Amino acid sequence: MSENALERLRHWGGARRIAIVHDWLVVSGGAEKVLDALLQAFPGAEVFTLVDFLPQAHRGRLDKHRVHTSLIQRMPLARRYYRHYLPLMPYAIEQFDLRDFDLVISSSHCVAKGVITHSGQRHLCYCHTPMRYAWDMKEAYLVDAHFRLPGMEALVRRTLGRLRQWDHFTASQVDRFVANSANVSRRIAKYYGRGASVIHPPVDLDAFTPNDGAREDYYLAASRLVAYKRLDLIIRAFRDMPERRLKVVGDGPERGRLAALARGCPNIELLGFQPDPALRELMARARGFVFAADEDFGIMPLEAQACGTPVIAYGRGGALETVRETPDAQATGLFFHQQSAASLSEALARFEQRRYDPHACRRQAERFAPTGFWERWMSLLEADQSETDAVVPNYRDNKEPTS
Repeated sequence: MSENALERLRHWGGARRIAIVHDWLVVSGGAEKVLDALLQAFPGAEVFTLVDFLPQAHRGRLDKHRVHTSLIQRMPLARRYYRHYLPLMPYAIEQFDLRDFDLVISSSHCVAKGVITHSGQRHLCYCHTPMRYAWDMKEAYLVDAHFRLPGMEALVRRTLGRLRQWDHFTASQVDRFVANSANVSRRIAKYYGRGASVIHPPVDLDAFTPNDGAREDYYLAASRLVAYKRLDLIIRAFRDMPERRLKVVGDGPERGRLAALARGCPNIELLGFQPDPALRELMARARGFVFAADEDFGIMPLEAQACGTPVIAYGRGGALETVRETPDAQATGLFFHQQSAASLSEALARFEQRRYDPHACRRQAERFAPTGFWERWMSLLEADQSETDAVVPNYRDNKEPTS
């Protein structure tokens, strides 16, 4: 592009009122990094979210934007138990009044795409995944819930069934879907019957950089400590390999169980939450980054590669789009193909039989630079505008189309 893509986006957005709808602001994860990139592109946008309990240290550009929260923000114990209000979330998201906006962008992995828009508005959904509670992780969610009250599981199943119906219906109200990966694009087609463009999340290449110092003899795993990330699988594998060291970074509801699994294993360290500079240093010095989740996209393997660190990843989901397993010098890691400790152990043995070029890892991460993210958004918005103008010629100047 002849002009800087970020400046072109800002200029484009400056002529429009833009609302960005995000499910919730509680922790800083991959979805929040995408939100931050969108806020950088649209500095005049207003943000709508179910709850906002994001710590000040992680707010970034949010403090420069007006943030609207839903009725769930004021519900009892919402700060800690906001997820328990899942049955109320569709109603809450539909209460936002977005009539004054020209463009609505929903950043959705749960209910954000269900906001109500009106004629003359465009609704673009950046979909991190169709609601996993209702679709492909429903059974795992029910198992992990450990229901103790009689009839509770049947009630939750009925609730998830209603959520699935609502989720499918509201997909028809979105004007255009954008998926964060080809993996998610396929799920959008399966569950919603809709096509989706793919725009991968951006990697902060300025923050995650190779370390000039020597690498240390440990492997790193880092994520929120929740069940589907499968940190338990990684710990079980290293528990049976006392000659290999593992450092685990993160906090969450699984921490107690994971600590119990690692008890008595001096080769395994659970470091808990680490600030970003410490995490980046750990990534840059690690022998390899271990990733066991079947993730929608997964930004951390790319952040590790940006540090020059190769990745050992479960060979499903978004990792297939971010890690290069090739026989040549361009390889940036390898895959294990069963979500089991034995499969991971075998992969680690293969990993240690070859050398990986930190420069190749860095080049792979550079394919996901923020510049590319903004260029693809600019191209998509221009194409969407052209299609809309062809149907509604006065779209730029009128909230309501002419007959």
